[in-house]
Amino acid sequence: MVVRLLLRSWSRGLALGPGAPCRPLSTGSEPSQYLQRSIVPTMHYQESLPRLPIPKLEDTIRRYLSAQKPLLDDSQFRKTEQLCKSFETGIGKELHEQLVAQDKQNKHTSYISGPWFDMYLTARDSVVLNFNPFMSFNPDPKSEYNDQLTRATNMTVSAIRFLKTLRADLLEPEVFHLNPAKSDTDTFKRFIRFVPSFLSWYGAYLVNAYPLDMSQYFRLFNSTRLPRPHRDELFTDDKARHLLVLRKGNFYIFDVLDQDGNIVNASEIQAHLKYILSDNSPAPEFPLCYLTSENRDIWAELRQKLVSDGNEETLRKVDSAVFCLCLDDFPIKDFVHLSHSMLHGDGTNRWFDKSFNLIIAKDGTAAIHFEHAWGDGVAVLRFFNEVFKDSTQAPAITPQSQPASTDSSVAVQKLNFKLSDALKTGISAAKEKFDATVKTLTIDYIRFQRGGREFLKKQKLSPDSMAQLAFQMAFLRQYGQTVATYESCSTAAFKHGRTETIRPASVFTKRCSEAFVREPSKHSAGELQQMMAKCSAYHNQLTREAAMGQGFDRHLFALRYLAAAKGISMPELFLDPAYRQINHNILSTSTLSSPAVNIGCFAPVVPDGFGIAYAVQDNWMGCNVSTYQSRNAREFLQCVEKALEDMFDALEGKTIKT
Repeated sequence: MVVRLLLRSWSRGLALGPGAPCRPLSTGSEPSQYLQRSIVPTMHYQESLPRLPIPKLEDTIRRYLSAQKPLLDDSQFRKTEQLCKSFETGIGKELHEQLVAQDKQNKHTSYISGPWFDMYLTARDSVVLNFNPFMSFNPDPKSEYNDQLTRATNMTVSAIRFLKTLRADLLEPEVFHLNPAKSDTDTFKRFIRFVPSFLSWYGAYLVNAYPLDMSQYFRLFNSTRLPRPHRDELFTDDKARHLLVLRKGNFYIFDVLDQDGNIVNASEIQAHLKYILSDNSPAPEFPLCYLTSENRDIWAELRQKLVSDGNEETLRKVDSAVFCLCLDDFPIKDFVHLSHSMLHGDGTNRWFDKSFNLIIAKDGTAAIHFEHAWGDGVAVLRFFNEVFKDSTQAPAITPQSQPASTDSSVAVQKLNFKLSDALKTGISAAKEKFDATVKTLTIDYIRFQRGGREFLKKQKLSPDSMAQLAFQMAFLRQYGQTVATYESCSTAAFKHGRTETIRPASVFTKRCSEAFVREPSKHSAGELQQMMAKCSAYHNQLTREAAMGQGFDRHLFALRYLAAAKGISMPELFLDPAYRQINHNILSTSTLSSPAVNIGCFAPVVPDGFGIAYAVQDNWMGCNVSTYQSRNAREFLQCVEKALEDMFDALEGKTIKT
């Protein structure tokens, strides 16, 4: 039936031919208002996206035990195995059946969406370091465009173009193309736009294209995480037309959209930003931004004081702003300085609760720092890529452009807050806590130049699996053990999918790591190559399973969440020290690759862990590592470099140096 309907739509689409009229555009449709004008509506596939599957309980238990195997000794493993058997046939089976029944009643969403929002929003820890990551942009290829004012203007205009394109339904849908020669073509787009939304996903699937969930995109703009007692709130006001700008801890707003919803002239935006950059106001004695770095309950209480003291309207302007632009007054020295600046800064010039902060340093170095509760990397990376492409290829102004002759002192409003003694005390306490915390964080970076994706693919090895193997080998060399490891994987191929966990530490990586680190002389290069191939094949399997919603982490998380929600006594499986240990992710890793991305970073998720942001490029590999004082990032990276050298030696048939 589905195929028949699709074929009918296909013939209708082709009959109209290349000259088929485009969808009408909204007002203000001149090219400068939009990034692109997709003939396929942005949300065309959303209705027909497949639902995130709930894995079979027996599969989840099997995968869980496989992930536990390299982390436990024999007696610990036998105990965990017994708990798993009891869970699978007892309370786990009941909870699983309840979860499946609940999921059938909520077909508009995924089984993980609600619990995952709750996980983020009920967390009381500071969002700084604990949750918010950053991604930095590559410099503009035309060096003169990296001037701070020029780049800030161009990126702001490109960001607003993205907003307008998204809201006009003119942004190309996010699609993963396995055969772009067939699916990423005008012919296919002219066909698929006539396929009804409730069928459109199937049409894409027929040509090996996989549309991704775009339900998070609306939270990119005019959105803020508001602190509330016990559980925060995600706030969005898409009617607001102003930009929030922070400089030296001072707050400014001005409209970037006019009353008709059109983008304010770029030369006016340039003039307003120039006015802010030339403002000689000193930094406030009590910078309000520190409060957004506080424990969420403390911040909720202080925010209520702010409201009671007559700041409600001013706070509303901060919360509803299109986004937050942070203009820093210093240049970036190196990668480590960049990471510290963009991940946390000095706490005075970031509104950490905003959906994202666009940060631009004195030398034009730019980054996106984002709050994580509202969405994941897929939405942010799409925005990031589009802003980079548009601001570098179709910049709104040039370095020679003159700002408009306009009275910015009228257009730009400086926000002032009334601060009681209690609030001043709260800000001082937040500053003290912030300074003490960031002082304990160290970050270091390496770039391995010997090879990357191209070389590894020639060896028929997964580049990602080899990066993950290097981390396992490095930790074994430095600390003598295999530990819980987390790699994030998007499940955006499903409606309201979030992420699943790949568990890179396996019996294969453990065996291979021990061979390289503890007994390299006992193994020939050929034997080591075979072990690496097994690691690669297994990692590929785990990655495929995770992307298809067939990991074990989210399923177990949902079952545990359901038990707590129902007031059921917590099942023994979740009280097992092994369960606690596998969720104490000492190695937390995440990768992304894009021509727009320079470097990314996030903090460790546990006090004794590493936060590992990495990228495997065509001919090199980059790794940016953060850790607290209990670990040593520099030593770990030296061990990563040694691991990569050994792996490349083995792949070239050379003897491994001890």
